[in-house]
Amino acid sequence: MRLIYSAFCYKNLENKYVIKGSLDMNQKVTVIGAGNVGATAAQRLAEKELADVVLIDIIEGVPQGKSLDLAEAAPIEKHDAHLVGANHYEVSANSDIVIITAGIPRKPGMSRDDLLATNRGIMKSVVGQVAKYSPNAILIIVSNPLDAMCHVAMEESGFPKNRIIGMAGVLDSARFRAFISMELDVSVENIQALVLGGHGDTMVPLPRFSTVAGVPITELMPPERIDALTVRTRNGGAEIVGLLKTGSAYYAPASAAVEMAESILKDKKKILPCAAFLEGEYGISGLFVGVPVKLGKNGIEQVITLKLTADEQKALEKSAAAVKELVDAMKKMA
Repeated sequence: MRLIYSAFCYKNLENKYVIKGSLDMNQKVTVIGAGNVGATAAQRLAEKELADVVLIDIIEGVPQGKSLDLAEAAPIEKHDAHLVGANHYEVSANSDIVIITAGIPRKPGMSRDDLLATNRGIMKSVVGQVAKYSPNAILIIVSNPLDAMCHVAMEESGFPKNRIIGMAGVLDSARFRAFISMELDVSVENIQALVLGGHGDTMVPLPRFSTVAGVPITELMPPERIDALTVRTRNGGAEIVGLLKTGSAYYAPASAAVEMAESILKDKKKILPCAAFLEGEYGISGLFVGVPVKLGKNGIEQVITLKLTADEQKALEKSAAAVKELVDAMKKMA
């Protein structure tokens, strides 16, 4: 039995937020960062009743207020997940999964690579605390630059590679699926798609492995339209940043992280494209790169190796090289 803090969060006479603890047998997920992505992930975790949720942020009152707001919505949404917000990590102790969204967001005109130095420092601080209080947790990394931040998390935590997973391919593949649905005017439920590689401009959408009710999209639309959709997928995040002007995507990234968490918590063994630490698979070693993996209760339980064409392999190697540039740049910062 583990101590899990319930959503009984209130103000005392000194106007301080107090959390009343309770003992519970439920699974527990901590979300680090109570911004748009983190708060939305907490909402979806709770409303799916996947686990009790701890929301942590450095800004006093923000995680407390958002978790309390979500708890007050529970009677309407009809779930009994416990939610709590805090500015410290003690309440996150013994989490099964920790989703890390902390970091500065991308702004218009800013590449993911520009985020490297600042978010590296934030990631080191966060993961150090997570490893202290939840040494057996599985980490889902959302912070950008995603692939590079996975390396920071692995180095700082000392966790094995199966417990460090980057949320990249699930989001990118969902965007590809959405665009295919729009193009063909068919239900998104009929569509499967696959995007490999780093989470950035060099990602590798694979039309050959993308289908509508089992039919490859290469049979359903001309090459020029497929090319247009792959370009839009690569620029999916930047497109939203450009439209929002003062923010970045958060609904789809949160959903992607929660789909990964669900597969782990329920031991569903789903095959999902995620950033995984490769040791020879696809001819790549020592890097986190997006590939299909089997996600279960132990985190990454298998890397699925596809037989790629020469052009696909070349594109994946180019994407891996872009990740390596970031990793090498971080080594110089140390």
